[in-house]
Amino acid sequence: MKSLQLNLVESDVRLILEALHELEAKWAAICKASDDEDEVAEYGNDLIELRLLLKTTEAQAVDIFGDGVKNFSIESL
Repeated sequence: MKSLQLNLVESDVRLILEALHELEAKWAAICKASDDEDEVAEYGNDLIELRLLLKTTEAQAVDIFGDGVKNFSIESL
């Protein structure tokens, strides 16, 4: 399997984590509200993968940058 390695500074990681959290919330809301079984299955499968990515990415980011990397307030930028 191929992989991609990126060199990112804390502000870059914070933006990526914030975007992943927003996407997770959006997809979870779609799964919760939709009556379309195909849509729920499609978003649900992607949501599982997204949550796994978010979990590992956030854990690595906290190890490197500390808990502050999870602070998405405008004041932190």
